[in-house]
Amino acid sequence: MKFKSILNSKVFSILLLFLCVFSTSIAQENQNYVSTTKSKNAFVLKNSNQTSTLLVSPNDHKGVIRAFHDLQNDILKVTDHKPELKETITTSNEKNVIIAGTLGKSELIDQLVDQKIINPKELEGKWEKFIIKTVKNPLPGIKSALVIVGSDKRGTIYGIYDLSEQLGVSPWYWWADVPVKKKNEVYIKSGTYTDGEPAVKYRGIFINDEAPAFRNWAFEKFGGQNHKLYETIFELLLRNKANYLWPAMWLPTIFNEDDPLNPKTADEYGIVMSTSHHEPLMRSHNEWYKFGGGEWNYETNKEKLQEFWRGGIERMGDYESVVTVGMRGDGDDAMSEETAVELLEEIIKDQREIIADVTGKPANQTPQVWAVYKEVQDYFDKGMRVDEDIIMLLCDDNWGNLRILPKKEDLNHKAGYGIYYHFDYVGSPVSYRWLNTTQIERVWEQMNLAYMHGVKDLWLVNVGDIKPMELPISFFMDYAWNPDAIQAKDLPNYYKKWTHQQFGNQFNSEIAELLSLYTKYNARRTPEMLEPETYSVKNYREGERIVKEYNNLVKKSENIYKQLPENYKSSYYQLVHSPILLSANINEMYVAAGLNKYYARRGAAAANFYADRVKELFYKDAELTKYYHEKLENGKWNHMMSQTHMGYQSWAHPPLNSMPAVTYVQIPKTAELGYFLEYGKKPFWGWLDVEADFVFSETFLEFDPLNNQDYYIDIINRGQENLSYNLKVKEDWIKLSKNKGTTEFHEKVYVTIDWEKAPKEKVIGEIIISGGGKEYVIKVPINGTITKGEGFIENNGVIAFEAVNFTKKHNSKDIKWTEIQNLGRTNSSLIIEPVTAERQILSKNTPRVEYDFTVFKAGDLKVKTLVSPTQDFKKKDGLKFAIAIDNEKPQIININEGEEMPDWKYAEWWTKSVGDHIKTKISNHKVNKPGKHTLKIWMVDTGIVFQKFVIDAGDTKQSYLGAPESKYIKQ
Repeated sequence: MKFKSILNSKVFSILLLFLCVFSTSIAQENQNYVSTTKSKNAFVLKNSNQTSTLLVSPNDHKGVIRAFHDLQNDILKVTDHKPELKETITTSNEKNVIIAGTLGKSELIDQLVDQKIINPKELEGKWEKFIIKTVKNPLPGIKSALVIVGSDKRGTIYGIYDLSEQLGVSPWYWWADVPVKKKNEVYIKSGTYTDGEPAVKYRGIFINDEAPAFRNWAFEKFGGQNHKLYETIFELLLRNKANYLWPAMWLPTIFNEDDPLNPKTADEYGIVMSTSHHEPLMRSHNEWYKFGGGEWNYETNKEKLQEFWRGGIERMGDYESVVTVGMRGDGDDAMSEETAVELLEEIIKDQREIIADVTGKPANQTPQVWAVYKEVQDYFDKGMRVDEDIIMLLCDDNWGNLRILPKKEDLNHKAGYGIYYHFDYVGSPVSYRWLNTTQIERVWEQMNLAYMHGVKDLWLVNVGDIKPMELPISFFMDYAWNPDAIQAKDLPNYYKKWTHQQFGNQFNSEIAELLSLYTKYNARRTPEMLEPETYSVKNYREGERIVKEYNNLVKKSENIYKQLPENYKSSYYQLVHSPILLSANINEMYVAAGLNKYYARRGAAAANFYADRVKELFYKDAELTKYYHEKLENGKWNHMMSQTHMGYQSWAHPPLNSMPAVTYVQIPKTAELGYFLEYGKKPFWGWLDVEADFVFSETFLEFDPLNNQDYYIDIINRGQENLSYNLKVKEDWIKLSKNKGTTEFHEKVYVTIDWEKAPKEKVIGEIIISGGGKEYVIKVPINGTITKGEGFIENNGVIAFEAVNFTKKHNSKDIKWTEIQNLGRTNSSLIIEPVTAERQILSKNTPRVEYDFTVFKAGDLKVKTLVSPTQDFKKKDGLKFAIAIDNEKPQIININEGEEMPDWKYAEWWTKSVGDHIKTKISNHKVNKPGKHTLKIWMVDTGIVFQKFVIDAGDTKQSYLGAPESKYIKQ
């Protein structure tokens, strides 16, 4: 049926007119409203003929007036013209005026409400909402105005900073020295704009683990952690639309005592202050050492503790705060396990009585939070709950994996729930504080779980020293403001958006790729946990690939750095280039240390080369740090990268960086030939351990035409003089990358097969290698009969494939598989959406993915399913999926099986999974014939992040990332 047959033309015209009129009154969300070209009815902020004036009521919040002065300076940065700022409502003959004010606080805004220019209903009762609107002749003497109006203090401030950001002033202009691109003409497009209300009420950071970097920097640049320092932090938070802060608190720091202006300044700026999970009632724990008395034990020292806490609430006064309640052990430790839930409930009850008594109003009128952190979750799991007006702050496991989320029946808790998340941590298995090792994709995946499960009242993230966590901080705050605006498919574009915010259109896609990849690579294993053995230098060319991947980033980044305008180089170095250089350097150093051990065991001259290389890279780390501290911005960021990151012997950071141990070997003067084959088979010598490193391999793994392998001969020199070597093939179908050479240390010669010439059967060819007075025969087995296959092809006993590279995908009506690009150690990941879907009972309609693969013999198969280290946040019986090959009965796999001991007790399952950033679940299967088969994965529970599958058909090798993806053949 055609639309015209439903509505006659007259009715349609009226409807169309109504829609057009109605649409003009609706604020446009998330639109770019600043332009350098004039459009119809646009507001002129600055052009060659006109400038604008800023107007604010002197009776508005101090924080609003202060932010408006920031806008004045931002306009100067952009246009080279500083507009006049007036704090008076008397105006005359003002052509273009920017008016900022808070509803109910500004006489200017009240006048606009009276004239029906501003509709108060769009703002009344809203939290932190702003509207930006262009209007004509709003007040006597003003011809054109841009009005920024907020529902409350922060709403107005966010509107002011939103305009600054759209003008081209990055929130990181001070904290990362991001320059401002000049504009000769600036216009505001006609219309009404808003970002709406934030989805999450409180959004903030925790400055933590801040010694020595942040602390020493603060003392050198500001004389301590005073209000001058915190002004830069408060502004940074507001420009990122954050509103909440746990301040730095490592011994001996005391936010409220180090500078009495600290809390006053926070309140004027509009920052909601609180204290960390083990610092009740607005008291820093360090104050207990200074002002408290006796044991930190409520059973034995109740009176002193109450007196101490009372002082915190008295000092808080009317400053906007969220009061932490509860109690943990002394100094961020657990209370004794004998401590009863009843005691903690008594403590919170008494604390609320203190709050009510000091404030003179019911406790439920003072915002409060209870952190369900580490051992406190045990009390929560046992059924402990708090009063309806206390936010329950749930937590991750300190490594970015949520521990628990509320069930549907829990969502009626009036104050709601929060999440305390980590980009930085001091603790087991090894602290991570030095570089950004957080993938925003994992943040999205975990915080999407939180948001979709109703956690919308407080999002807090531990950011360490703030630098170098700029990217994930921005993402965390952007996502907290409007999670619906960033879906999984939008994540790749977020890098581009953030890059544009810092660098404009210069190398936008290239820089975005660098950011996505360096964080991906770092998230495989934190730098502090790297060891010489982390990446295999023997199997799958893993160590070689790691170094190559990082060095490719270095090369691309250096190319961009050289081409950037001079004024962008500092910010680019801080945000992109430096973390890439440092990450590449430390990873190459540990791979070199692994190669040193590998060749030392073989008595090779290369051992000494790699020992020297380790030292070279170790000293380069110090040079890169020195440049960051002393040369960058003339020393502005001195100390900021001084967190130790090498030589960890336990979870605690060492006092100094120490180089990994290396071995030098004594070798004869005369060159001596040695060699090893990639995946070579060593001869059987009876009683002798054939894995002994001095026993040379004599046979390659089998070559076949489907995989078309290339394997290398690693020719090693076991003497001081240069080694000359020769290689001869007995069959013309054996191809070598070179047939002779000279090497001081070692050299790899690659072997391939010319399948046009090779026989179509199983045969063994030979390579003769000679040099240094020795000669060896290397056997080259081929199987020319392997000519057919479908799907992922077995390669000498192993098949591997990425979860996103499925052959078939089956969704149900309401449940679907979703790819999260770039998430994971090797490629991308698969999840199920919606994440709130109920557990599925297997049926033909259950969502599943299928992967075709080919094996060359029947027998047992072991499937390794690699998933992100997600915890059982549902607290039922673990997160489950089903797996089968072909038509066998599906096996139900619980990714949380064996995780009875809680993570905060540093259980082995947890330390391994967070250290490796992966869980490996193994299932056993059997195929009765060679050829094509299908691996099937069914959804049972949501929340599982599938990264990769490795099928062991008899010969998988040890490595950190697992075998590379197998060759895929599509029929």
